[in-house]
Amino acid sequence: MRLLRAIGRGTIAIFAVIGRISVFAGTSLYHCVRPPFFPRLILRQMIEIGFYSLPVVGLTAIFTGMVLALQSFSGFGFAGEATIANVVVWGITRELGPVLAGLMVAGRIGAAMAAEIGTMRVTEQIDALTTLSTNPFKYLVAPRLIAAVAMLPLLVLVADVIGVLGGFIVSVYDFGFNPTTYLKSTWASLDAAGFISGLVKAAVFGFLIALMGTYHGYHSKGGAQGVGQATTNAVVSSSILLLLFNFIITALFFAT
Repeated sequence: MRLLRAIGRGTIAIFAVIGRISVFAGTSLYHCVRPPFFPRLILRQMIEIGFYSLPVVGLTAIFTGMVLALQSFSGFGFAGEATIANVVVWGITRELGPVLAGLMVAGRIGAAMAAEIGTMRVTEQIDALTTLSTNPFKYLVAPRLIAAVAMLPLLVLVADVIGVLGGFIVSVYDFGFNPTTYLKSTWASLDAAGFISGLVKAAVFGFLIALMGTYHGYHSKGGAQGVGQATTNAVVSSSILLLLFNFIITALFFAT
């Protein structure tokens, strides 16, 4: 019976967490579409999420494209421009671009959101907002969700371009491929379904990253230790959900 009780407690705890996250997500979405809005806060979060994440996303993408081209050439033994270009474009636009950009943003932005909102929670600043008749969801959560959903597709678009550029650099200057032929093969290999699926993934990833960051920060407790735990939970949970929804969206787009 002890084993059954432990399994039951664990199952109930899992469903309780899912329920709290679902209620938090529904409330946040409601405040994202219902006025009043805070354009200045949304713009500030767009700059923080989008512009300041460009260096880490760009470096990740260009080295990923380089390694993908190098590994493809080594794995195939010998491959022409069309084969390498096809592998790089498909790998970057469909999977590696959205996933790696999402993970980098989750590590940077998700942690920052959880730490900032968690600090406001433990120092009772969120309670002060409520006392001043300012809805915390409207002021703290909604701008971050809107900004993340808007900026992640743009970051992934930049990552796609830079990642393909990395493959181009290795293919032309290391393998000696013809640049014109490689670029024509790259353009021919680009398909609309793969490109659109990557942008859809990016929007979903942005929502998940902002949701987990704000959720764990909003419910943090226990002082500095609680804020640190909330930051860790935000990064881990957003990364796991990102990979889960990556599989789900890929299955929806490409399942036969």
